[in-house]
Amino acid sequence: MSPHENRPFSALTATALLAGCAVGPDYQRTDSTLPEQYGQTEAAPAAPAEAPVNPEWWTLFGDASLNALVDQALAANQDLQAAIARLEAADAYAREVNADYYPAIGLEAASSRLGTSSVTYNGKKMGGAIYNNRRAALSLSYEIDLWGRIRRQNEAAAADALASRFARDSVRLTLIGQVASEYLALRSHDAEIAVSQETVTSRENTQRIVEARLDAGSASALELAQAENSLAAAQSQLTQLKRLRALSESQIGLLTGQPGLQVPVNLTPLPLPPVPPPGLPSTLLEARPDVRQAEEKLVAANARIGVAKAAYFPAISLTGTYGSESMALANLFTGPAGIWSAALGLTMPIFDAGRTGARVDQASAGQKEMLANYRKTMQTAFKEVNDALVSLRELADEETANIAQLESARRALKLSQARYEAGYVGFLEVLDAQRTTNIAQLTYLNSRKNRLNAAVDLFRALGGGWREDA
Repeated sequence: MSPHENRPFSALTATALLAGCAVGPDYQRTDSTLPEQYGQTEAAPAAPAEAPVNPEWWTLFGDASLNALVDQALAANQDLQAAIARLEAADAYAREVNADYYPAIGLEAASSRLGTSSVTYNGKKMGGAIYNNRRAALSLSYEIDLWGRIRRQNEAAAADALASRFARDSVRLTLIGQVASEYLALRSHDAEIAVSQETVTSRENTQRIVEARLDAGSASALELAQAENSLAAAQSQLTQLKRLRALSESQIGLLTGQPGLQVPVNLTPLPLPPVPPPGLPSTLLEARPDVRQAEEKLVAANARIGVAKAAYFPAISLTGTYGSESMALANLFTGPAGIWSAALGLTMPIFDAGRTGARVDQASAGQKEMLANYRKTMQTAFKEVNDALVSLRELADEETANIAQLESARRALKLSQARYEAGYVGFLEVLDAQRTTNIAQLTYLNSRKNRLNAAVDLFRALGGGWREDA
């Protein structure tokens, strides 16, 4: 084979190789600068780096009512529905951009009728003529992606679609966390209301005792006034707690798409928060939807640099038509009526006053912004997990101390009541013991609620829970 005979093959090969290239940088994941484990767990044995995330982490609380509310929220919450619609739009745009890989084929059809003048240019009259023309043809246009502009556009659109998917997941995770927090707050209010109701009942009994002692001459009017004031304070506290429960119930109704929802009172003991395995690896952060969303935005910004740089190079397109044209409709699809055309077009910028360079600079700056945003998102995620782990640990110690405080307050109350009935102390000591016990009970319940909320915060910070078999 002579060198001349090989030229067409060489040209096709070169074109194919060039078509596989794309201007602009290929995306490379940035190295993480985060510690392998969290600062508060350095003494614990490390969990496996591939420790799986439990996508249904709220079930670890073991509450069927919570599970049902989460299911309802996922089905009917309007913020989540809006995020789903945004995802559908992003997916549709990605499909639109992907269509640029393929030729556009259209159908052209026309019918015209032309009548010529019956007067010539020198004023002589001649018979006018009427001409009919019929045309039907297929048209084709196709851009040869020699420099990878279309490829980079598709990379950006696909990454944007994934970012929208993770944005939806982020809304979903936040929604579940809000439902869990509000439900646990409502459960806590149920327990607080029960305590407050017991306090009201106890102080009503105390007031009756003081009234009886006053009638017997062994108590003063001041002691009765103190008992009445203590009862009124307990009733006010009960009213406030009922108001807080109603607000939590209303918020749950909004989150679940059920305005006017009524959640039954549940007086079973508040659950213990799930305990994470020791040595959670920081690589679990990669499951967080906001982290993955930030990375996909970085991928899209990186691809847009290539889209902008492709404008430096010529755009090559193929166009063509194939069809029939005839003056008589009966002859339109006969062999002699056939028409065709083929063209290779090239457009290339010569001078644009720096417009293309400015667009490249804009794309590069956008990539730097998304890189900084991705790194900040990772750092924020690490902080949130670390803070949640600290809160879980410290709140557990706080709850232990509150339990001891409550037990001692109850003992002191019994002693003060016995001493008062025996006449050894005044009624003020009993009131102080009652207030101390009431505060200790509510403080304990609040510490348990805070522990549960810290567990919810940890789940949200991790992008989900952990599997028990991890």
